[in-house]
Amino acid sequence: MPETHFDTATCGAVVDAIAIGRNEGQRLIACLDSLASAGFRQIVYVDSGSTDDSLAEARARGVTVVQLDMSQPFTAARARNAGVAALATGDQAPDYLQFIDGDCVLDAKWLPLATEFLNSNPVVAVACGRRREIAADASVYNQLIDQEWNTPIGQTRSCGGDALMRASAFVEVGGFDPTLIAGEEPELCVRLRQAGWQIWRLNAEMTRHDADIHRLGQWWRRTRRAGHAYAQGAALHGALPERHNVAQTRRALIWGMALPLVALLGAMLINPVFLLLLLAWPVQILRLYLRDGDLTRATFLTLGKVPEALGVVEYWFKRWTGRGGKLIEYK
Repeated sequence: MPETHFDTATCGAVVDAIAIGRNEGQRLIACLDSLASAGFRQIVYVDSGSTDDSLAEARARGVTVVQLDMSQPFTAARARNAGVAALATGDQAPDYLQFIDGDCVLDAKWLPLATEFLNSNPVVAVACGRRREIAADASVYNQLIDQEWNTPIGQTRSCGGDALMRASAFVEVGGFDPTLIAGEEPELCVRLRQAGWQIWRLNAEMTRHDADIHRLGQWWRRTRRAGHAYAQGAALHGALPERHNVAQTRRALIWGMALPLVALLGAMLINPVFLLLLLAWPVQILRLYLRDGDLTRATFLTLGKVPEALGVVEYWFKRWTGRGGKLIEYK
């Protein structure tokens, strides 16, 4: 099977692609060029207020360009929904939808493999594969993200931003929730699974991602965004039997907020011995290191509970005060 110019008609399926981005520069060019080589019937690029040459570069490549209304808050979920809305409908509607972020490059072998998998498994709504960091060795933060993408192979509970989805299943559950500033893919997968669909991670290369994180502040903002997503996901689907993101939210609040607050306030108001509670952090780091054998990852997983907790509090503060959520960008 050729690695490029895959003809979806030969496998009995029509596959369209939706890329989203904002000021991705050369990353977007590489993304769109990889899609053009893959054999999609139609490629849609949805732009969220770029001020660089993203729109011109997309149009120069002949893709369908959608510009989001800047009067409404930008979210990746809203952008992906807009991309789907720009595709053909009725008898010309696609069978499958390849979602990809504008800072990613599609692997040449992914589309035929994933399309055949969905063709052969009618109960599967989503197929995803291995997303890798293009420059994993460029920073410790990129390394951590590359490890984050390495999820277990087989039937799973959720996917990330890059995935091949069955269009009928996507439409059936109403697409992405446009109000989510992050964590929209796992939330969609909750509704898909509740509707009887399956999610699968294939043992295959899918995309190469460019996190481009080189500063502590970038990592901090990205981790705070994760905490916000945990809280919002738990608010939507935290009840039994799903309990979506409940454990993640609880761990963030216990390790990132309750423990340091009790230790510091106890030391100031009662007795300095309360500071010994902070020893729970190095103990936790040691536990995770003994479990996984990676001291760096164990350290950042533990320290990351602080920005995660702040993200949880931020979500609930905005909800209680009636303020809308805004993107938490790290690039």
